Amino acid sequence: MNIKTKIFMSVFGLMLFGEINGQIVTDRPDQTESSSTVGNGNLQVESGILVMFDGEAALSNRQILAPTNLFRYGITKNFEIRLLSQYETQKNSIENVQGISDFEIGTKIQILKDENKNTEIAFLSHLILPSGTLELSNDKFGTINKLSISHEINDKMGIGYNVGYNNFGIGNGDLTYSIALGIGLNDKVGIYVEPYGELLNLEDYISNFDAGVTYLLNENLQFDFSFGTGINQRMNYISVGFSWLTERDQ
Repeated sequence: MNIKTKIFMSVFGLMLFGEINGQIVTDRPDQTESSSTVGNGNLQVESGILVMFDGEAALSNRQILAPTNLFRYGITKNFEIRLLSQYETQKNSIENVQGISDFEIGTKIQILKDENKNTEIAFLSHLILPSGTLELSNDKFGTINKLSISHEINDKMGIGYNVGYNNFGIGNGDLTYSIALGIGLNDKVGIYVEPYGELLNLEDYISNFDAGVTYLLNENLQFDFSFGTGINQRMNYISVGFSWLTERDQ
């Protein structure tokens, strides 16, 4: 789980929650981007805290994102603009650095919403700007790109999956994937499980797994908790957060 991928925490919003007009659908806490946009004139803020440990014991690294903030604004019904900013702390046996991570600006475009087939498709792209604190910045422009597809299985269950390609200005870039299965326990609580991974520099395969729970306080405010672990690497993280939707007056 490379440093630039893991700081872009995004999640699969359960499709069943989005069936109610105006109800919040989020891109956190899982790794799979939802295939929904926020809607024309709406502003959505998704914020959280993440603590992660990776690497072997002697060279272990602790990363804290507190907070990480994703701002989403709907230009049209199917098109949104996005800004990601986060304050990051990294600590290992050699150094302890903290500051602002590189900003990301981007868009999400919903290209298909077929209610007859219970399918949505969207494309997301972010541009990474080398704007962070010196020790934390990648010092190069980069891109994060994902195709997001989701299907409603029934009124209690949905599945979403992403495939993508990231390039951080060096090497051959990374291929990424994620598959999230979401289950609505009731009209307030949802859970998900998700395998995800990447092919770093088109050579080294990294595999991970995470799970989490969301709680819908009302149609515009959702809280979340999630945790993840590495399958073929040493990595663990835990995260809590919330998402808040402000709708344009109709």
